Amino acid sequence: MNSVFPLTIRHAEQPKNPAALADSALELARLVLVRGPISRGDLARELKLSVASLTRLSKPLLDAGLLVEGALVADGTVGRPVRLLDVRSDCAHFVGVKVTGDLLQAVLTDTRATILAVATLPLADTSPAAVVAGIAEVVERLSVQEAVTLTGVGVSLGGQVRPDGVVHRAPFLGWKDVPLAQMLAQQLSLPVVADNDVSALAAAEQWFGAGKETADFAVITIGAGVGYGLVIRDHVRRTVDTGLGLGGHFPLDPNGPLCMDGHRGCSTAMLSIPSVCAQISTVLGRAVTYDQALELAAGGNRVAEAVFASAARGLGKLIAAAVNLTMVNTVVLGGEGIALFTATESTVRAALAADRDPEAEAVSLRVASADFTEWARGAAAVAIQAQAFIV
Repeated sequence: MNSVFPLTIRHAEQPKNPAALADSALELARLVLVRGPISRGDLARELKLSVASLTRLSKPLLDAGLLVEGALVADGTVGRPVRLLDVRSDCAHFVGVKVTGDLLQAVLTDTRATILAVATLPLADTSPAAVVAGIAEVVERLSVQEAVTLTGVGVSLGGQVRPDGVVHRAPFLGWKDVPLAQMLAQQLSLPVVADNDVSALAAAEQWFGAGKETADFAVITIGAGVGYGLVIRDHVRRTVDTGLGLGGHFPLDPNGPLCMDGHRGCSTAMLSIPSVCAQISTVLGRAVTYDQALELAAGGNRVAEAVFASAARGLGKLIAAAVNLTMVNTVVLGGEGIALFTATESTVRAALAADRDPEAEAVSLRVASADFTEWARGAAAVAIQAQAFIV
């Protein structure tokens, strides 16, 4: 993408010609956003530039008010104290929206995807026109409520979303080839980016979460289905098949339950909220929600305990497969059903270890928030990336 950040700078002078900023200056700004506060020396080393060149590159960004200098701090050497460079997080604002089958979850963020405000809107009608109108409503609500000028909007949903923002396939909405980004951009008069929800969550982690510590990691989500994302060398892997739910039918147990597509013991059948609830409800002879299922298991109900134990072993095997085949050692776990992991962590870790070479590096597991605001934050992160820098 060739957009230049920021499109709107509040309380600061606009650069006279921001489009003229060099690619290296934009990369500098991106690096400070992701790693800052950071010293010029560290920046110069990462960008393979001299300190003098770095100073020249940073000047227009400082003049524009995008970058700021902090107080003098010791850098751990015998040299002089240094001033760390950082991004003014309030210089631009973004809205991220997660679209589900029955609601819109929206968040207002700053440039570091820090959530500043939240809005939720029930979704009775999932037609493209109704969804666009609902998104426009929550975007306006947040911008007016917080009295901010928006720089961009990001939208995420489960399904295949092309790079041009066309939703090629979203079965839970009944959509096929809907130009969502274009429709919203016309409605809002703002830049809009649409993305698959798991890819968006991975993007948020890439810049503002696990990616701050490692360039390579996987994302596994549990909810209505099972999602899988991958970040390699600081890039979210996106292909024409992204959004098909390829990780949702990975075989885990040849004796497990069937999923709706007839796969026995796949990740969707073993781990998804509907499948877990259906297994417990069938045996008990009454419908149970996911929260009720968790309470039953915690209270010693043998049926619920058995279903969650089997799911936990399946999750451990899925994590092991992800890290073994991609050779990453960090996995971010998320989704509204991730309480499965917190309730059965020891079983998950044991199953992971059983499928892992004992001399392999330890796997780092990071648990993201289970509510939909985390997904909406991912959508905002995609908007930040698209509107902020050349990536």
